[in-house]
Amino acid sequence: MSKTITSEIKFLVELDENRVPEKLTWSAEDGGVELEEAKAMMLSIWDSKVQETLRIDLWTKDMPVDEMKLFFHQTLVAMSETFQRATQDEKMADTMKDFCDYFAEKMELKK
Repeated sequence: MSKTITSEIKFLVELDENRVPEKLTWSAEDGGVELEEAKAMMLSIWDSKVQETLRIDLWTKDMPVDEMKLFFHQTLVAMSETFQRATQDEKMADTMKDFCDYFAEKMELKK
């Protein structure tokens, strides 16, 4: 019988009086990360019982719009890469990457 290993990732959200995030930090002891600050996060969790995605999308009130655009672009690119690895569907992954290029062009992110 193999031994089960548990790993923990923690997110801490400091809120202002209106419950708007002021500070986000995260820790992942196994990865050597301890209270690392972040300006934004997106977490998706698949609920197989009801066949839907549960989400937590947070960003601090001082997250600059230009950084948010980059964050979204990089997240979309990462999702297309993850989709390709998870499904082996290269045609759709390429279509998603084409959209990422279009997104970057429209947001004027490409140099």
